[in-house]
Amino acid sequence: MVAPTGLLVMAYGTASGPEDIERYYTDIRGGRTPAPEQLEELIGRYAAIGNAFPLLDTTTQQAQGIASALNARAGEDDAFRPYLGMKHSDPFIPEGIGRMREDGIERAVGVVMAPHWARMSVDSYIKRAREAIEADGGPEMTFVRSWYRRPEFVSLLAGRVSDALGRLTPEQAEGAAVIFSAHSLPVETMPDGTDRCLRCVAHACQSRCEYHFELQDTADLVVDHLELKNEVSIAWQSAGRTADPWWGPPIESVITQRAADGFPAVLVCSAGFVSDHLEILFDLDIEAKELADDAGIAFVRTEMPNADPAFCEAVAAAIRAHLDEEGF
Repeated sequence: MVAPTGLLVMAYGTASGPEDIERYYTDIRGGRTPAPEQLEELIGRYAAIGNAFPLLDTTTQQAQGIASALNARAGEDDAFRPYLGMKHSDPFIPEGIGRMREDGIERAVGVVMAPHWARMSVDSYIKRAREAIEADGGPEMTFVRSWYRRPEFVSLLAGRVSDALGRLTPEQAEGAAVIFSAHSLPVETMPDGTDRCLRCVAHACQSRCEYHFELQDTADLVVDHLELKNEVSIAWQSAGRTADPWWGPPIESVITQRAADGFPAVLVCSAGFVSDHLEILFDLDIEAKELADDAGIAFVRTEMPNADPAFCEAVAAAIRAHLDEEGF
C-alpha cells in the first residue's frame, strides 16, 4: 500500500472568539499591540456580525472536501490526508507540519485558500511551511501557487454571478455594474511609474503586477464564460491602515461612482476570497451595502464558495494538475 500524501491546506487564521480578538490582532500586526481605539473598532466589527468566527470551521471542511475529491479520483480512501495550517491562529502552519511529521508523512502538497498569487500572501505561507521543515524536519513538499484559472473555479464563479443577477429585478440585472474584488495589498511604485505589491519579488513581476493581473484576468474569464454585457470593473477591499499606499480603487469609491453614473445596481463578486469571514460579512454585507443603500443603488454579492463540493473539486483539480506537472 502506498503511503498517503499529506495535504496542507493553509488559510489566514481567525480569532476563536471575542476573548481572542486582541491576541489575533496583535499577531497580524507582527506582535505589535493595537492601540485601544483600534482594538475597540475591531471588537465592534465582530459584534456587528453577531460575533461569528467561521473561518476555522470552514477551512476544516474545505480541507476535508479537497482530500475527499482527490481520494475519489485516486480510488483510495487515504491517498491524501488533510492537515490545516493557519497563518495567525491555531493550528499554525508549523503545527500542521508537525502533525504530518508525527504521522510519518514523507511527501506532501500545500495549497493556500487564496486563488491569486502575491508574494505578500501566498509566498508568505509557503515560507512559513518551509521554515518549519528546515527547523524540525518534515515531508518533501511542493506547493500550488495560483489556481484561479482552473475552468472548474471559473465556472463556479460564473454560476455565482448568474445567481446573484437573479436576485435583482430584470431591469436592475440588465443595468447592474459588476465589480470583481480582492483584498487590497500595500504597493510601491517602480522606477518606470508602474505599481507592484510592496516587497514583491522583482523577477516574478517584471513587466506587470501578477496579483493585479490575475484579478483582472479572473473578471475577463467569468465575463467570457457568461458572455456578460454588463459594465465590469475590478476594485480592492479591506485595505489595512498603514502609511503605505494600497491597491485601489477601493470598492467603496467604485460603488459611489457607479451610483453617481446612474447604474441601478451593483453586484460584487469577491473573487479573491473563498469563504465567509469578517471581510465579507462586515466589509461587504454591512459597510458596502449601507453605502449602496445611502446612494440609492441596489446591492448584491455572490455567495462565497466555502466548502461547496464544486469548489473543493476545483482546488483538487488544480492540485492534481500541479502534481502531474511537477512529476511529484
